[in-house]
Amino acid sequence: MPRHLLPLLGALAITVWWAPGVATQQQPQQQPPPAAGRGGAPAGGRGGGGLFPATVPDDMAGFVPIFDGKTLTGWDGDPRFWRVENGEIVGETTPEKVVTLNNFLIWRGGTVKDFELKVEFRMSGTNSGIQYRSTELPAVGKWVLKGYQADMDFTEGFVGNGHDERGRSPAGEGHVVLSRRGQMTRIVDGPAYKAVATIGDSTLLRGVMNVNGWNQYHIIARGPVLMQIMNGQLMAVAIDEDSKHAVAEGLLGFQMHVGPPFKIQYRNVMLRKL
Repeated sequence: MPRHLLPLLGALAITVWWAPGVATQQQPQQQPPPAAGRGGAPAGGRGGGGLFPATVPDDMAGFVPIFDGKTLTGWDGDPRFWRVENGEIVGETTPEKVVTLNNFLIWRGGTVKDFELKVEFRMSGTNSGIQYRSTELPAVGKWVLKGYQADMDFTEGFVGNGHDERGRSPAGEGHVVLSRRGQMTRIVDGPAYKAVATIGDSTLLRGVMNVNGWNQYHIIARGPVLMQIMNGQLMAVAIDEDSKHAVAEGLLGFQMHVGPPFKIQYRNVMLRKL
């Protein structure tokens, strides 16, 4: 090779050495994509092997009925307002039969601690609620309960709220909202209420309730965490860490509320103790 070409060859060698993508820089080997499962998703969804395991709708596994659909056996309430009709628990007030004090149809089959409740309801007006982990107040009146409540009302102003019926309040014993619709709230000693997270817009969540139609309330209580779900939508969560007022176990009941005449119906009352 002529001597005058040697410098040119050296420059070319340096250029090749630093050029990106050539053999002197080892390239990572591309891994083959995961085999596609049903619907084009990566395989392994079933059996927990995939990044996104397949999910299925919740079912009634472990739930047992606590209303036989025919009688109020196992339930205790004011017979002027409560009856069974067409496989439903019916609570009704009229101009002649007026409620002067909030009272409840109480389940006498035991107490609830850590549990899930699924129940369908329909209302024609006024207000009702599902009482849980509650205690009786015979000094106030027969069938009167104090404790946690999943609220519902015909105007949807309070529907979805987590309430404390006749519980803690600034004035002592009274009614207070523990967790507003659309919020997760932590209640600590004081009591003081801390906003933990937002579930959704409170005004928009009013529309979750099917007014004049059937709805499902799903309550999950595990330790201090109380979750209230309506028609598949999480409505409110309360984490009750108030050492003075938090309740771990108590009675279950359906509310008959003071106010104008109305009708409340319950059916498919299913309980799962955890």
